Amino acid sequence: MARILTISSQVVFGPVGNTALVPALQNEGHEVLALPTIVLSHHPGHGPPQALRHGEDSFEQILTSVEKVADLHLLDAVLTGFFANPQQVGITAALIARLKQQNPNMQILVDPVLGDNGRLYVSEDIASAICDQLLPLATISTPNVFELGYLTQRSITTKAEAQDAAQLLAIDEVLVTSIPVDNQQLGTLLCTSCHNKVIQTVKRPHVPNGTGDYLSGAYLAQRLNHPANVAFQNAMTNLERVINASAGAVLAASV
Repeated sequence: MARILTISSQVVFGPVGNTALVPALQNEGHEVLALPTIVLSHHPGHGPPQALRHGEDSFEQILTSVEKVADLHLLDAVLTGFFANPQQVGITAALIARLKQQNPNMQILVDPVLGDNGRLYVSEDIASAICDQLLPLATISTPNVFELGYLTQRSITTKAEAQDAAQLLAIDEVLVTSIPVDNQQLGTLLCTSCHNKVIQTVKRPHVPNGTGDYLSGAYLAQRLNHPANVAFQNAMTNLERVINASAGAVLAASV
């Protein structure tokens, strides 16, 4: 069992952020310390949500308090996702830098939650902070194809272009989702210093929100116990099972 700190959004209805990725980690028996960057009533895809935001300095105060009592230098991993403002990114990056000095073997998974479908859904200052402050600390990153293109300033429309762009990030392991293959399939790429592997899946008309968050958690959960290629296969199998189980609920919610 590993011990992991996750820092991302928390949503009451419509699992994304911590709400999606924490169960993926716990399913493998890992202990999770989950810190929300923001609490939302529901996923924004259902309309404008109500939000519970950290007050001035509260995010840093919570992290400082947890660091004092929870022996964070003994963590096996940190996973970051959605941030509500650039200050949270800087505070998190400073914490990770301290922890890595004490524990160089700690896995740092940065899911650069920036946007999708051709547009940012965070501000540019948040995107810049993630790129400049967090990604250099990452051992693993899990961008979707839009986010990879944004981070590398490249247009990505093929598996080969995704592979080339992933290598530009100079991160040990990059897992890229939503790569277009053809009209019927999407690709997910794992790019490491040793090898590249693509798993193709059938496009679905109805897919639950939060699959990228879930995959980040599922991959890290497996990676803490297995080599990268095994973790990738296991995580994708797990994701496919969860999507299949969710299909009925998604269809019912869309009627």
